[in-house]
Amino acid sequence: MALNLLTSLPRQRGLLGVEKATLAYTLLTTVLILLFREEMSAPLRLLMGRSFVLLGMAATMAVYYAAPNRATLILRTIYPLTLLSYWYPDTYEFCQMFPNLDYVFAGVDQALFSCQPSLEFARHLPSVVWSELFHLGYFSYYPLIFITALAPLFCRRELFGETAYIILTSFLVYYLIYLFLPVAGPQYYFHAVGLEEIEAGRFPMLGDYFRHHTELRPSTAPEGLFCSLVEATQASGERPTAAFPSSHVGMSTILMMLLSRTKRPLLLGALPFYILLCLSTVYIEAHYLIDSLCGLFSAPLVYTLAHRLYEVQRNPRLGPEFA
Repeated sequence: MALNLLTSLPRQRGLLGVEKATLAYTLLTTVLILLFREEMSAPLRLLMGRSFVLLGMAATMAVYYAAPNRATLILRTIYPLTLLSYWYPDTYEFCQMFPNLDYVFAGVDQALFSCQPSLEFARHLPSVVWSELFHLGYFSYYPLIFITALAPLFCRRELFGETAYIILTSFLVYYLIYLFLPVAGPQYYFHAVGLEEIEAGRFPMLGDYFRHHTELRPSTAPEGLFCSLVEATQASGERPTAAFPSSHVGMSTILMMLLSRTKRPLLLGALPFYILLCLSTVYIEAHYLIDSLCGLFSAPLVYTLAHRLYEVQRNPRLGPEFA
């Protein structure tokens, strides 16, 4: 299916769905910054960041109105998705204000499974082959988002705007949870309290410890290409935040749901990576097992919410945003 990127389109008035979702999240978090500014470490920096978000959205809209074609409409649609790499670490700036809750979730794993699955999994599969497979799965999260978002352009063009909206809104729903639920995950919590405490079944409360410490537990995985890629990605953008529920599991499940209606062969090709990805969240100690299970079970609910929000905000008289 030819894209014909420079073919002129009838100019669409108003905001696209992804722009509405971005604007809503930006305004909501701006209000929260103003309310909690005395407790936040750098509220002015956060407000400036949001001003740049809005300026970027205004710029892409201006480019589109100057030349309304498929290329500029794609630009308007993709820009809010690129902001996900900004919004994710931004959740740390909010949840760090509240007492850490990792002791609760580590305790739940211990109560349910009589161990810490995030430790035992890697111990039972220590070889470099397993390590690389699971790190490949974890790293595949990023290309999976990219493929799912762009696939409709080449398969079912009328779904492009809706798919982008569901991806973006689903992420933002998880991020709203993370703003107020301070769970860092095993790779932070175990490092902070020490493995001796964890092995003894003791899970101390840390209060505001992660407000001043953002150190990951050093990886014990065998060195390999994908292990190194994951470590580099975590070093650049990971924060002690967003562990429960696992958005890696939740969002990858939503991506599978989207691929199932876009192009079934793509779904089948992505399925092995999806399975590895879900397992890898526990294997590399990014999440407690309860995080990953709740990510899995929350995905249909978040998908349904995002889809209904899309139907509510769209103007049926205009048809699909991208045809």
